Amino acid sequence: MRYKYLDRITVDPDKCGGRPCLRGMRIRVQDVLEMLATGASQAEVLEDYPYLEKEDILASLEFAAAKSNHAVLQAK
Repeated sequence: MRYKYLDRITVDPDKCGGRPCLRGMRIRVQDVLEMLATGASQAEVLEDYPYLEKEDILASLEFAAAKSNHAVLQAK
């Protein structure tokens, strides 16, 4: 899979404890994902955070997809 928006994800040790953020701002990928997970629509997220763009939401989703793409090993 080729990701289109991951370049919007930034990590700066001096912002948000080094957690992944969007375009160098102090809005974490986790914040966007949590809003979506609790039922907020993309339109609601963009309304609440007018400095975000639709591509930022897509970047957050791509980031989550990329991070979850690994084998899960279970203890026996």
